Amino acid sequence: MTRNPGRGRMGRWATLGAVGGVLGGLLMITYAMVVSFAYKDVGFFTPLYHIGTTFSAPDAMMASMEAAMGGSGFHFEAGPAALGFIVHILTGAVAGALFGALVSLWSLGRGMTVAAGAIFGIVVMLGNAYIGLPIVAEVFGGGEPIADMPSMAGWGTFTAEHLIFGVVLGAVLAATSVRDRRHDGKAERPSSVASSS
Repeated sequence: MTRNPGRGRMGRWATLGAVGGVLGGLLMITYAMVVSFAYKDVGFFTPLYHIGTTFSAPDAMMASMEAAMGGSGFHFEAGPAALGFIVHILTGAVAGALFGALVSLWSLGRGMTVAAGAIFGIVVMLGNAYIGLPIVAEVFGGGEPIADMPSMAGWGTFTAEHLIFGVVLGAVLAATSVRDRRHDGKAERPSSVASSS
């Protein structure tokens, strides 16, 4: 039984992409929370509650925004916050794995991998804004808070979030690409030695 090195490489890069997607998702949501608190005055945890409205009522999001208007920017509800966090991180991992699998098909330099990650982040943003979020809102009953998430978050913030996600994702894969090439080189060396003997 022969092993397909191409499939092994794709699997490695998809796994690394999932890791990069989680890291990118963490920085993305952190940025969203800081902006939500510091510049928009709608509450630090509001972005988590907003994401959580995909599968739950928007009560926590509304309560957080109302508390922020009253001067308390750290209204916290563990269940809705955890739901939003899990949804966000899982989405980042899936998108990252897809990017990793795609990038494994080409031999991009480190700089190009980071640039491709940034472009991928924007593609994900546009796909979510115009296709994914409206469909999810319809299927799971999230309504306007989900379907209109880019407008509610602000397109500038939404774009910056996805650029952060894409750049971090690309950087993780770029940092590991050298090791991956070394790994592939080591895998190829025994066969080349055998053929020359």
